[in-house]
Amino acid sequence: MKYFRLSFVVSVVLLAAAGWWGYSRGGLPGMLTALWVAAVLGVLEVSLSFDNAVVNASVLTHWNAFWRKLFLTAGILVAVFGMRLLFPLAIVALATGLGLLDVWHMAVNTPDLYARHLIERHAEVAAFGGAFLLLVFLNFLFDEEKELHWLGWLEQKIGQYGTESLAVLLTLVAVFVCMGLVPKANQLSVLISGIVGVGVYIAVNWLSGLLEEEEHDPSIGAIVARGSVGGFVYLEVLDASFSFDGVIGAFAITNDVVIIMLGLAIGAMFVRSLTVYLVDKGTLQEFVFLEHGAHYAIGILALIMFASVEYEIPEWFTGLSGVAFILVSLWSSLRYRRRQDSLGA
Repeated sequence: MKYFRLSFVVSVVLLAAAGWWGYSRGGLPGMLTALWVAAVLGVLEVSLSFDNAVVNASVLTHWNAFWRKLFLTAGILVAVFGMRLLFPLAIVALATGLGLLDVWHMAVNTPDLYARHLIERHAEVAAFGGAFLLLVFLNFLFDEEKELHWLGWLEQKIGQYGTESLAVLLTLVAVFVCMGLVPKANQLSVLISGIVGVGVYIAVNWLSGLLEEEEHDPSIGAIVARGSVGGFVYLEVLDASFSFDGVIGAFAITNDVVIIMLGLAIGAMFVRSLTVYLVDKGTLQEFVFLEHGAHYAIGILALIMFASVEYEIPEWFTGLSGVAFILVSLWSSLRYRRRQDSLGA
């Protein structure tokens, strides 16, 4: 329970803020509606991002307490205010040519117009997020150093022949296919967004590798040299790829950008706490295929994001597909552990 104590405290504060915002705009009925919607959005965010928490935990496993705490504090500020507020505002600002302050006034005073501008840029954001997430999945799938293979010999063979270059090639092919799904007027912007997603992934990996190579350089501080700076950036970009889909989905529930930010912030806080819990409790070591299930869920999410530029994918399907992979991987982990115990006996 101690891992989620801060999340509960922050949730109470954020719900109080949501209640005040609703009351200021609609009295007691507005307050009750705001509280309910914020709570629903928090639950929605957790359900959509559970696989994100598992992948985060796999990255955080070797981090020290300092970086874990930084991820849970400064990282949550980036996740909430950067990815769930400023990032959507910046997208609308680029689309309209307005300043951030003007877009904020649009979001508060004319939320329908703001939502329309944001949704109009969905294809570009989906191409960026889909490219980044697909590379996350493919590089996990092509990792020949994995000792356990969820899909047995098939996954082992794929790991032997797959490379980072092949992952980039397949992702670029997916971006080109995605580009072909949109009208000609949007094709160039979708293509650029997908290529940027690939570029960001490569840049973050390069930064992580550079810091790891300099790990033993005495001129670099021990904390930074462990490579956690690169990992921190990686996790924040990963969170951005996950979160924007949640932001778009939230507009199906409410157009109030303040309630959306507060509700998703509640969910993001619990996802952060869940990540630290998984690391400290060694859950990934106990349930050995959980990380596999999370990465396969990410692969499906990447394909869903690419498809969503043309086809409307229900939120419940996106959420359930990820949960299904997690549940099956848990079941596989339990079977594997029982089999190992029987062999040991």
